[in-house]
Amino acid sequence: MGLSQTLLVYAMVCVHLGVSQHFFRLRPLPSEHLPVPDLKEDPDPEYDPREQDLAEKPLRKKLGSHFDPSFMAITAPLPVNLSSPDAQWKPPGHMPNEIKKLDLTETPYGKRLKLGKKARRKFLQLLWTYTYCPVVHTWKDLGVRFWPRYIKEGNCSSERSCSFPEGMSCKPIKSISKTFLRWYCQGFLRQKYCTWIQVQYPIISECKCSC
Repeated sequence: MGLSQTLLVYAMVCVHLGVSQHFFRLRPLPSEHLPVPDLKEDPDPEYDPREQDLAEKPLRKKLGSHFDPSFMAITAPLPVNLSSPDAQWKPPGHMPNEIKKLDLTETPYGKRLKLGKKARRKFLQLLWTYTYCPVVHTWKDLGVRFWPRYIKEGNCSSERSCSFPEGMSCKPIKSISKTFLRWYCQGFLRQKYCTWIQVQYPIISECKCSC
């Protein structure tokens, strides 16, 4: 299959495809915009947990089975690359049905293309690799008012367009929630009461090539 024929099939396939503390926010709000933006915190250190409030044993007990070392850390993780460039663009698992079932013989101009099984398989693999949108993970410091303090967030790769012609990009389509402890204070100064409460923190779990 020549280059011009390949580009024609690719363009045709793209047509098929589609197309606070007291007055600050207390917890991440449900949102279509992920990852979660940084919360606006009261900068007064009076609202920070004290050293005795950060004892690991009682906090682990309070969080219970929600503690997930795959997505949270008590101390700063080592600065390692969680998603290597080679792994990012290698689709895992099985080829999606929406790609596998594409009719590559039909063109927008009514003409039919002849493709052998080997050429079809290679082209579909190329298409799958090019449109695949990995979740890229990075560690984020939530600050002293969250426990565990560090969360492994998911982001949709934005290194390049995921479509041909260019224009579509990788966007989040699914998320999961992890339970953290949040230091919550009511009242002001000496009259305040503070305690740890459980909050849900959404994390991107799947990305897809979309307009």
